[in-house]
Amino acid sequence: MDINRNQFMLMGILLLLLGLQFRFVDTFVLNEPSTRFLAKRSAQAESTSSPWKLPMSLVANGQVPMQRTRIRPPRWLSYALLAMGAVLTLHSIAMKKTGP
Repeated sequence: MDINRNQFMLMGILLLLLGLQFRFVDTFVLNEPSTRFLAKRSAQAESTSSPWKLPMSLVANGQVPMQRTRIRPPRWLSYALLAMGAVLTLHSIAMKKTGP
């Protein structure tokens, strides 16, 4: 299945908007369920390589109140998304229209 002009335009606009979001927002703060989910996943990953399982397992089980996780995306990510979105949008404008 070929990707048509409208799909290129949609992908380009979505990447442009996502790049703008990353450009204007400095830090994303996750809510408590998301933070617990990440703590649980990292505890499973660390359990095979680290003998210090107790603190992370208590945090993942919800027995210890935890601080919300802050995610700080790298600065280059916004520029990369903006560039890819611009290229896809311009490419969609340059394509021929589909249909009769």
